[in-house]
Amino acid sequence: MYIPKRYGQSKMETCPFCGKQASQQNEQGVAVCVQHRNTELPDMKCLCGSYLDMRNGKYGAFFSCMKCGNINMKKALEINDLHELKKPSKTTHQEMHQSAHDEDLKEKPKEERVIRSDDPDYFD
Repeated sequence: MYIPKRYGQSKMETCPFCGKQASQQNEQGVAVCVQHRNTELPDMKCLCGSYLDMRNGKYGAFFSCMKCGNINMKKALEINDLHELKKPSKTTHQEMHQSAHDEDLKEKPKEERVIRSDDPDYFD
């Protein structure tokens, strides 16, 4: 079954920092959003322990390892666990209120109830 490509959906690049749609490139040649055009990716390491070299090709940025070979951008970001870059550092008022509410719930000690088979309140 042939499904034709739709205009604009064949290659959708996302920003590695926030996950939004990438529209520009930073100095390293990585496709990023408008907010992160001045930020740079930190040095990346491969699974074997050596540093990865960033390169740009026909299909976008990728990394090259001397021992393992070429690694795509998505896999390199997963290996180096850059999920902390995607989390917003600012907390909103609602999140602060929610975390305070969660702390109140944690402070209550748990009670243990013993129910016997001859208890008239439980077995009516």
